[in-house]
Amino acid sequence: MTIRGIAHVVALATVGFVAPAAAVDLETAKKMAAACEAKAAQEGWKMNVAVVDAGADLVLFQRMDGAFLGSVEIAQMKAESSAMFPFPTRGLGEIAFGKDGEPGGTPGLAFVPRLAAFPGGLPVKTADGAHIGAIGVSGGTGDEDEACAQSALDAVADQLK
Repeated sequence: MTIRGIAHVVALATVGFVAPAAAVDLETAKKMAAACEAKAAQEGWKMNVAVVDAGADLVLFQRMDGAFLGSVEIAQMKAESSAMFPFPTRGLGEIAFGKDGEPGGTPGLAFVPRLAAFPGGLPVKTADGAHIGAIGVSGGTGDEDEACAQSALDAVADQLK
């Protein structure tokens, strides 16, 4: 490829480029994990917690003593899934498997590698709706995992304004 051709490719690649919004930083991730751990300890749950940025890159992982080893990867998958599709992973499950007795509209979604189509992953968004990351929690039931993730978001709500 010529230099002119390379310049053309670079120009095309940057036409639609928009600078990313702020990302979940380590301090925010630590606060989120601490809140989730506090909720889990209060309820008697043992959780794995993963926090990723909007690009699904791991910012923090924390495993409570006694939490299932098999849930380590699941927590990370939930966080990654909610980063790639910025809504709760419960919603991915409803799209794949259905809700309220109705079949899911896209059952094949459940078979996408590393996509978690069950509760426990939540997006992290600023007050104005900018998607800056996600949290994934695993170790309990889906409802417990999601409640723990929600407690993490609640703990940093003021920071996200």
